Amino acid sequence: MHRFSSPWGDLDLTRYPAAPREQLRAWDAADDYVLRHLARTGTDLSGQVVVLGDRWGALTTALAARHPAPRAPHAPYVQISDSFLGQRATAENLRRCAPGAAGEAEETGAVRLLSTRDTPPERIDVLLVRVPKSLALLEDQLRRLAPAVHAGTVVVGAGMVTEIHTSTLRLFERILGPTRTSLAVRKARLILCDPDPALPREPSPWPLRYTLPDAIGPMSGRAVTSHAGVFCADRLDIGTRVLLEHLPVPRGAGRVVDLGCGNGVVGTAAALAAPACEILFVDESHQAVASAEATFRANAGPAAKAEFLVADALTALPPQSADLVLNNPPFHSHRATTDTTARRMFATARAALRPGGELWVVGNRHLGYHVRLRRLFGDCELVASTPKFVVLRATKH
Repeated sequence: MHRFSSPWGDLDLTRYPAAPREQLRAWDAADDYVLRHLARTGTDLSGQVVVLGDRWGALTTALAARHPAPRAPHAPYVQISDSFLGQRATAENLRRCAPGAAGEAEETGAVRLLSTRDTPPERIDVLLVRVPKSLALLEDQLRRLAPAVHAGTVVVGAGMVTEIHTSTLRLFERILGPTRTSLAVRKARLILCDPDPALPREPSPWPLRYTLPDAIGPMSGRAVTSHAGVFCADRLDIGTRVLLEHLPVPRGAGRVVDLGCGNGVVGTAAALAAPACEILFVDESHQAVASAEATFRANAGPAAKAEFLVADALTALPPQSADLVLNNPPFHSHRATTDTTARRMFATARAALRPGGELWVVGNRHLGYHVRLRRLFGDCELVASTPKFVVLRATKH
């Protein structure tokens, strides 16, 4: 937990899940910059305020703590996020710093937490945008929100200097209206946009659909659907290809988990190879789980069984409820390189596996996942390797 000094008071903020080993904060200079800009300019925050891409809830929490709204059918603060972990962090930070701001139901709190798949508000008076790593996700969400923006809407984007490019500014300008940037402060920059309602409202070009090449095992020649922001949305990444080349085929009607499912290629391949199995697709990204479901529905037969879950790794699964977990873990959290997500995936997978169940992991060989797996499972077998990737198997005894 770290202290964040907002223009309206100090807040103790944390990421989710809390990782005492990590010194990563739940806010950065871009969050601080946009809040101080709002305070300095005296921006009217009494209307519908939408915060898009608030990474760990710093912006939403600071606004709600400044002025917790009365209970009303329509909350004045709306956070839209693709990240389940970001939403959980926001909810915990709100409970700690702005009690009563996040109610149990939509109509009982000052803040509504929406996903990127939910229907956005019909009117937006202030739009705050934390620029995401994915330009595609930014375009998709700006196009979804554009109909709710009017000539009087205050639009402020924020990001670190390395996150804001000419292509970023062009998106704001093409979708919302004339755009300019601020001076850089502590390596952060603001995007200031004057909405033009006369601009044509074009639909989002997402989701993207493409066909896999041959020699990809059960997925050869199959269609893949990717919503904006999903990892390797327009092609098969090399690590997933290596795992597909060595995909285990379960026997009988077991439960297979595609953990960190992305667009669902691995789990769908397992469903095609073992039709009697039930597949569980899990990811912390709402966009990813929607992609996995679309990929599965387009390729699996009507009798195929699957569930789709947006969650924190496998924390929501009952102990000893899975037979096989397939995993291609990420090693980035926004701009930070970290193995925190992989370690949580491995630990929750072990808890979810039945005795004799297996965790199969593909990863860059330099990450040393075998060390962590040996500590957790007591063993770790190298199934396959390339100059860049390894496929590892750990069995729960």
